[in-house]
Amino acid sequence: MNELVTGDAVVLGLRPARLPSRALALAIDLVVAWAAYFLVSFGIVLATGSLDDAAATALSIAAFLLVLVGLPIAVETLSHGRSLGKLACGLRVVRDDGGPIRFRHALVRGAMGVVEILASFGVVACIASLVSARGRRIGDVFAGTLVVRERVPAAPLATLPPPPPWLVGRFTELDLSAVPDDLWLAVRQYLTRMGQLDAAVSWSMAERLAGDLAARTGTPAPRDVPPAAYLAAVVNERQARDASRTFGAAAPGPAGAGTSPAPAFAPPAAEAGPGASGAGPKPDAVRRDAAEPAQDRAADAGSPPVTGFSPPA
Repeated sequence: MNELVTGDAVVLGLRPARLPSRALALAIDLVVAWAAYFLVSFGIVLATGSLDDAAATALSIAAFLLVLVGLPIAVETLSHGRSLGKLACGLRVVRDDGGPIRFRHALVRGAMGVVEILASFGVVACIASLVSARGRRIGDVFAGTLVVRERVPAAPLATLPPPPPWLVGRFTELDLSAVPDDLWLAVRQYLTRMGQLDAAVSWSMAERLAGDLAARTGTPAPRDVPPAAYLAAVVNERQARDASRTFGAAAPGPAGAGTSPAPAFAPPAAEAGPGASGAGPKPDAVRRDAAEPAQDRAADAGSPPVTGFSPPA
């Protein structure tokens, strides 16, 4: 990774292309260019058979300059730094500040390429690329350009660790309406990266976030629950409530309640009638059913889930 600072003081993280990928892209470009040159030369020979040797030589030199020098310059200018070989290898020519190249950049690169690629059969370009810290050849140095990799492997998606099974459904009575979105984002970022932190730093961050979350909910965090496990359980409770509001949740009624189906959305406890407690599903039971993760079912089947947390002693 190479950090480049633009004119607006923005740091860009670019991956400079190294010699193997650049050599492969150059080989593809040279094969295409030489094939086009031979086809053009063959056409010139057929069309100018009646000309003298001087005219034929002049046409051959013109064809050489137009096809092997002018064609790469035109392609890099029109494609903003992506020739056929670079496109196949996932490379691109950019300016030192990360912007797209223009005609003057492609012209300098093409003119220097006659000496360091065509005249020396690529030896000068290989040596310069090996010596340069960013893999640049002489044409890149004079033009102020850099060949970078466009196709970078995507980073693995970070997933939230599931809460311990003994905490699922324990925080169904928390009031999460006062928790701001930036605090939820900070908690999610901590949970996805806590395995990469030092143990002491991770514990202090978890305590601070747990304190902020408890202050927003108005209920202190339990003393017998580690702060990281508390954060994971509260986030799981919020996800369960969001899923219940979005998709609905149905729970079987009590025995003897009849055969009528349960409603898709359970009414809140404050709006339930006087006799609703024995006539339909309880909201707490609905939340627990919706919040029950796959790890609990795996635990019932005999395989203990892997959550990253351990129950208190």
